Amino acid sequence: MNAPRARSVTAALAALAALAGCAGGAARPRSELSAVRRTGAQRSWAQTVAGATPPALDPRNVYAADGAGMLSARVRADPALVYVPNSGSNTVDVISQRTFKVVAHFAAGALPQHVTPSWDLRTLYVTNDAGNSLTPIDPRTARPGRSIAVLDPYNMYVTPDGRWAIVVAEAHRELDFRDAHTMALHDALATPECAGVDHMDYTADGRYALVSCEFAGRMIVVDLGAERVIKTIELAPGAMPQDVKLSPDGRVFYVADMANNGVWVIDAHAMRVVEMVLTGAGAHGLYPSRDARVLYVSNRGEGSISVLSFASRHAIAKWWLPGGGSPDMGGVSADGKVLWLSGRYNAEVYAISTATGRLLRRIPVGSGPHGLCVWPQPGRYSIGHTGILR
Repeated sequence: MNAPRARSVTAALAALAALAGCAGGAARPRSELSAVRRTGAQRSWAQTVAGATPPALDPRNVYAADGAGMLSARVRADPALVYVPNSGSNTVDVISQRTFKVVAHFAAGALPQHVTPSWDLRTLYVTNDAGNSLTPIDPRTARPGRSIAVLDPYNMYVTPDGRWAIVVAEAHRELDFRDAHTMALHDALATPECAGVDHMDYTADGRYALVSCEFAGRMIVVDLGAERVIKTIELAPGAMPQDVKLSPDGRVFYVADMANNGVWVIDAHAMRVVEMVLTGAGAHGLYPSRDARVLYVSNRGEGSISVLSFASRHAIAKWWLPGGGSPDMGGVSADGKVLWLSGRYNAEVYAISTATGRLLRRIPVGSGPHGLCVWPQPGRYSIGHTGILR
């Protein structure tokens, strides 16, 4: 299933995609299937949240807890590092945010795709897609732990109450709801209409997820309480939706489209397309600024970053990487001053000034760097991916 991802990239990454397709097709263990059948009826919204989702700090800004320097006590002592999963090398490079140098390097499982913070901010997980495993990292020491067997973890999110980890099993076209602490399978939600199920974000109230279907040119809406798909949103023919982010006011979602070179704006209440905002070739990753005023869009196909105003929903700046590059996934530093992005097809990481758009450093890493995680980050809890905190 991952093989189509390579059609717009280089031959080297095509080999990686083929590898993912082979491993991603592994059969689910019979014990897991039995467990799903036993727990499949436990799906009420009341059971899911049970009042445990932290209340919003500001109903007008879902990122109110993510301001510059607003680190929780749980992460304040964690070293300021960037964790880079190298899909082509099956490794993780660790970069010091202070020196811009690689300070550690360790092996991961096959085809590591993203580094995802746990809901309680105490563990980072490397999602080893073709390796059918997660590699836990202790962010206090930057050391990896023993791998955890998980089927086809291309990406991973966490429900806002912290109860379920949602493993995005792309090759199997399903969203696997797992216990966020033990990773035991609770429910496998089949999404046959969502080829290339990839990225998601949640509504402000945490009841619904908007999920991208990269190879189907559409989005799906998932009721998290019922654990079922309730709506399909068609985009343009040939669309390749990627990253998804909610606006600070919770009114719209932004969805990067790698094929249409821009960002879809989708009404978060009606769940319908509002407009398309052009940004640049290969629009891919979406990252809010620490003051929640702008959205950084990585245009992987042309080596640029567009800056969109949340207020106007239009681009107000574009930053070009000198000499080109392939800016992909990443995050913003805790102080909001540096945007960190992986150079997917250039074996490098970019550190970019958010004040000027100037490239501060180009750091060599392993082959095929993908969903890097900037750590620590402000916020009270994580809802997954490379670090979406609220």
